[in-house]
Amino acid sequence: MRYLSILLLFTILLSGCKNETKKTDLYEDDVEVRDPKPAQTTSKPKIYSTTESIAYANGLKHWDKVKEIKFTFNVDRDTIHYERSWSWKPKKDLVTMTTDKDTITYNTTKIDSTNQKADQSFINDKYWLLAPFNLVWDKKSFATKHYVTSIAPISGKEMQKLTVIYRNQGGYTPGDAYDFYFEGDFVIKEWVFRQQNSEEPSLITSWEDYETFEGIKIAKTHKRNEGNWTLSFSNIEVLTE
Repeated sequence: MRYLSILLLFTILLSGCKNETKKTDLYEDDVEVRDPKPAQTTSKPKIYSTTESIAYANGLKHWDKVKEIKFTFNVDRDTIHYERSWSWKPKKDLVTMTTDKDTITYNTTKIDSTNQKADQSFINDKYWLLAPFNLVWDKKSFATKHYVTSIAPISGKEMQKLTVIYRNQGGYTPGDAYDFYFEGDFVIKEWVFRQQNSEEPSLITSWEDYETFEGIKIAKTHKRNEGNWTLSFSNIEVLTE
């Protein structure tokens, strides 16, 4: 699995900021969560890990029916606007990127020097779009820590926190860490990106403006905790079989 630092496009735009976080009841790796609505059968209820609970809260069970997903990735900073659009056919491993300068189509299983830059952008943008699903897709690539109570950095509310630390090998930028903040519904409300697992945050944003597309729940807007900077998704289409 090729994952990519969300800092890829915006390194020059970001600055570290201190994040005082209350930490209690630390759990190494994942915790198990019972399905709140188990099927009415005689078998035992399904046991979900924290990462699975977040993924399923965002509609992972519907992913197998997806034959194509389209979206436009937008970044607005002050008066500057940047965008690129994507079509991804996961069952065929086909991706098409469209910008104001170029259109490129490639197979995600055949990465070479002609399409690597496009693939780096795709992994970045897809991670923003479907990070909850990557908690399952990338599970062999990271370690996790779960905090039952922690203070979210933007709202100041007490929430749960899941820290994901990617291993120092593989991918485009190994070793990065993410802190996911969520409440009892397992829907992400805020997150922190920490490049190379640094103690200081590299980027802090909200997760908001959720909308459901064919069962897939997507946060369409992410705002930084400081400055005039917004990352958003538009033209979202989910085509199913």
